Amino acid sequence: MTGVIIALTLLLAVMGTGYYAYRRVRKKVREFSHIAFGTEDIMQGLRSAELESETTPKSVSGATSIYLPRIMRDFPDFHYDEMKRRAENVLTSFLRSVDRADPALLAEGTEELKTKLKMRIEMLRDAGEEEHFDNIRIHRTEIRTYRREKGRCSIVFQSAVQYERPREQGGRTPERTGAGLHQTRYDVEVIYIQDREIAENTADAGLAANCPNCGAPLPELGAKICPYCDSPLVEFNIRTWNFSDVSEVN
Repeated sequence: MTGVIIALTLLLAVMGTGYYAYRRVRKKVREFSHIAFGTEDIMQGLRSAELESETTPKSVSGATSIYLPRIMRDFPDFHYDEMKRRAENVLTSFLRSVDRADPALLAEGTEELKTKLKMRIEMLRDAGEEEHFDNIRIHRTEIRTYRREKGRCSIVFQSAVQYERPREQGGRTPERTGAGLHQTRYDVEVIYIQDREIAENTADAGLAANCPNCGAPLPELGAKICPYCDSPLVEFNIRTWNFSDVSEVN
């Protein structure tokens, strides 16, 4: 009998110690949740934090006030509002192209950018995966940086972007149901080629054009006659802005 009493006493002591430890841990969790999320329910706090992350636009590296005067000094005819609108159109059409697996939806861009888009679509197709960007919304766009290099200048616009994406289901390619908001940032680069020789001998030769009559690629920027159909050509204007890259910023 004595042994049973001792065993029960030890059991109660262990249970009491465990309950006390549980209360302390629960109190600590509530205190942490209150400090971190403003609520004593940590699960509710995590859900609130997730919702806030989904609905709060990302901040952008806005240096427009710093770089725009320099750009206007170098390019007096530069139209900032028009270029920003074009950058947003390129970004939106790039994402829609990925969404629909159709490179033809890209609004404009160098051959380098078009190749990057096609490779992304092909990689997704080969992996049996999809990327979806529904209801794209751009909250804000600013100039992130401006660079002058030998033969070329580049401006990088950064945009805070919101879109809806399907939630993953069973580890498979998500269906277009149960979409949740996603906030992110994208950089869009636009370049201005100043030197023909550099343009013809770098990757930026992606500015090369096609014959408007037969569609054949032109062997050089200064071609006057199409070597395939002998159609006269208007010389490609090398001094123009063109979009060369779209990339997500973590």
